[in-house]
Amino acid sequence: MQEPVSRPRFHADHVGSLLRPQELKDAFRDFYSGKIDRAAFREIQDRAIRSAVALQEEVGLQSITDGEFRRGSWFLGFVEAVDGLTTKDALFDFHDAEGGRAKFQTAFVDKKLKRTQGIATDEFAFVRSITRRTPKVTMPAPSLVHFFRGNETVSAQAYDDMDEFWQDLIDVYRQEIEALSEIGCTYVQLDEVPCAMLCDPNVRAIVAANGMNPDKLLETYVWAVNEIMATRPAGMTIAMHLCRGNYKGRWMAEGGYDPVAERLFGAVKVDTFFLEYDSERAGGFDPLRFVPSDKGVVLGLISSKTPKLEAVDVLRRRLDEASRFVALERLGISPQCGFASSVGGNPLTIDDERRKLARVVEVAELVWH
Repeated sequence: MQEPVSRPRFHADHVGSLLRPQELKDAFRDFYSGKIDRAAFREIQDRAIRSAVALQEEVGLQSITDGEFRRGSWFLGFVEAVDGLTTKDALFDFHDAEGGRAKFQTAFVDKKLKRTQGIATDEFAFVRSITRRTPKVTMPAPSLVHFFRGNETVSAQAYDDMDEFWQDLIDVYRQEIEALSEIGCTYVQLDEVPCAMLCDPNVRAIVAANGMNPDKLLETYVWAVNEIMATRPAGMTIAMHLCRGNYKGRWMAEGGYDPVAERLFGAVKVDTFFLEYDSERAGGFDPLRFVPSDKGVVLGLISSKTPKLEAVDVLRRRLDEASRFVALERLGISPQCGFASSVGGNPLTIDDERRKLARVVEVAELVWH
């Protein structure tokens, strides 16, 4: 087993998804409507990914993703690749400051879970073939397959024994991570939304009303990740990104990390946390006191939800504030989330995205170099 790192893999990093160019948005529509075949779709995806990788390299990032350009959304690639998963409406919805709301579909277990093909292996292999920097693979955390429909997420026809469900799901992750390692992957990020949502009193009330205990859910999700980590290959860094929801500038939850910090930060066996801290919805830095000294923290201080570019002096001041709880060397900076958790993307332009990613690198160079 690899010893945990004591600082982020990179002080300047990003969460993963990037804004799709219009050609790629059109290609998704045309492929799923039958206007183009898979080969033509793949060619457009490849071309868009090459441009996305070039953008990341040009602004100075060392952590490189494919922008999640092969996925309809941050989790759909996982759902489509794993036998036994489909989608149904979620209990929760997205909202914004103006009162706008949006429903979404989430994972639903209708059969026994089984990994019969690569989930992110092809994504990784392509990125690795076009960059000399470090490719990062993102995957939804296991809580995705349990949380968003409450007790109706797992069909009783698929599993009448939840222990069997969890073991099958953990095996899917273990097999994928091992396969990624075998082809050279050294950096994986688990995107964890439910644990961040459990910081919100309103979400906790919805969870309780649906017959679940929020604190026991947190314990289960920490346990599941740790079971996956138990067979983590040597030489692989695994990070966890905590997200309160990200869809066209909207979110699903708010509230500081206090309700989950001690148990989550202290117990889950990942190397680095990517934490949203771009707005008042995230609360203060005090919960960082629960992050052990063998873990790094990448602070999502730059918003991927709005085009406004954050000022350098404000970002440096916030890093200084956070360093009261976590040593500066163990900190990093990133956007608070991806720029496009789905094909539609957030209300920014690719030029806005480029400026924000460049600002991440600029601040990191000022602070850590």
